Amino acid sequence: MTRGLVHIYTGDGKGKTTAAVGISVRARGSGLSVLFAQFFKEKTGHGEVPLMQSIGIDTLVFDSVKSPLFNPDIDKKFLTSEVTRALTEITGYIRKKHYDLLVLDEFICLMTENVLSETDAIIFLENKPENIELVLTGNGARESFIEHADYVTFMKNIKHPFASHTDARRGIEF
Repeated sequence: MTRGLVHIYTGDGKGKTTAAVGISVRARGSGLSVLFAQFFKEKTGHGEVPLMQSIGIDTLVFDSVKSPLFNPDIDKKFLTSEVTRALTEITGYIRKKHYDLLVLDEFICLMTENVLSETDAIIFLENKPENIELVLTGNGARESFIEHADYVTFMKNIKHPFASHTDARRGIEF
């Protein structure tokens, strides 16, 4: 690819991470190199990571970057420093190895939960190598951020079992 485009998968519906995993598998199956990084998720909690690794997708799970929404006592300064460290690590990976596709799962939530400023997020976006396709997921993408994307998909929640107090199920919701 001579010019990588920017994808945003956002909205309150299920399927953002699933779509990101899907495009990663499609890219890898076509011989492209993929780096898939997750925020706000546990290293051992999600079945897609070992599968992606088994087919040659490089993965990073930044489990020290936790959602303040679900961890209200977490130190915001610590979170911000962990996000800075994570973005530096991702940048290092990109410099060491050519990637065709970079996925940052829950990246948008870093902004909506005030862990990363929108300005810093846009700077990161603008500094990506031109030939890398970039996929960003997370609920709450702001219009000013959406302007920087080439693709925007909005997942809308119409009905979800969580509303009837059904717990998330391994392999389906996580």
